Amino acid sequence: MKKVSFAEFGGPDVLRLVDAEEPHAGPGQIRIAVRAVGVNPVDWRIREGQILGAHPIELPSGVGLDASGVVDEVGEGVERVQVGDPVFGEGSSTYAEFAVLSAWARMPEGLTFAEAAGYPSVVETALRVIREVGVRSRQTLLVSGASGGVGSAVLQIAHDRGITVIGTAGAANQDYLRGLGALATTYGEGWVGRVRRLGHVDAALDLAGSGVIRELVELTGDPGKVISIADLGAPALGVRFSGVAGSVPDALAEAVDLISRGKLRIPVEKSYTLAEAAAAHIDSQAGHTRGRRVLII
Repeated sequence: MKKVSFAEFGGPDVLRLVDAEEPHAGPGQIRIAVRAVGVNPVDWRIREGQILGAHPIELPSGVGLDASGVVDEVGEGVERVQVGDPVFGEGSSTYAEFAVLSAWARMPEGLTFAEAAGYPSVVETALRVIREVGVRSRQTLLVSGASGGVGSAVLQIAHDRGITVIGTAGAANQDYLRGLGALATTYGEGWVGRVRRLGHVDAALDLAGSGVIRELVELTGDPGKVISIADLGAPALGVRFSGVAGSVPDALAEAVDLISRGKLRIPVEKSYTLAEAAAAHIDSQAGHTRGRRVLII
C-alpha cells in the first residue's frame, strides 16, 4: 500500500510517499480502507518534533490521526461494527491507503467521506477546551483564530450550549464567523479594543498561536480563564496548554449527535492527494483556513 512517512524531523520536505506493509487490526481495533484523511496542525507539529510528550513516536514514522473510510477488518473483541460499514475516527498513520483506528463511529447520514475525515480530532479538541476553560451558558467566550477547524467546531458547540462567542479571524472570514453564530472581528492592530466594544469576556481560547496570550489574559483578567492549543510558551504566562486528548469515543458520539441535529457542519476548504501531503502541511502551517483541509485517497 502507499503511505506517507518521514525518517527525520523537519519541514514538509521530509515527507515521503512510500510503499509499506498493510497494517492489521489488533484487539479492540478496526482497519479501514481509507477514503479521506483530516489534516491537523498536530500532524506537522509532530513532524517537526514539537510535541512528542503527548505523541511519542519512533522514526521512521507515519503521519496522521484522523480518517474516514470503509471497515475491511475487525479486531478481536470489537462489536457493533462490521466489514463494509462507513466510519470515521482516530488512529495512527492515517495518511495511507489502509489505517487502523482505535476509536470510531458510523458516519452520519448525508456526510461525505471528505467531510467526515475532518471531524474526529477537531471535535474532541473543541469539546475539551470548552470544558477546560470552564465557560458556561450565558457567558461570553473569546476565540482567537476562530475560522479553522477547531474554531469552527467551538463556535457551533458553544452556540448550541447558549454561550456567546466573540471570534477573531482575517477580514475575508468575518461573514463565515457570523454565519456560525459568532460576534466577529479582525485581528491586527487595535483588536483588543474591538473585542472590548463587543462585550465583556469571561473566558478565552488561543487556537492559532499568534502571540496573543498576554492580551487574552488582559481581556479575561485571569490566566486561569485562558486555554491555548497552539502556543507552547503559554505556561510561562500562567496559561494552560492543552495538548492531551480526552475520550475520543465520547467526542465522536457527541459529534454524531450534533451533526444529526444540524448543529455542526465544518466545510472542507481544500483537498489534496496523498502525494500532495507536503503541500497540505505548508498550507496548514500558513493558517487562514476556513474549515478543514483533507487528503482524498
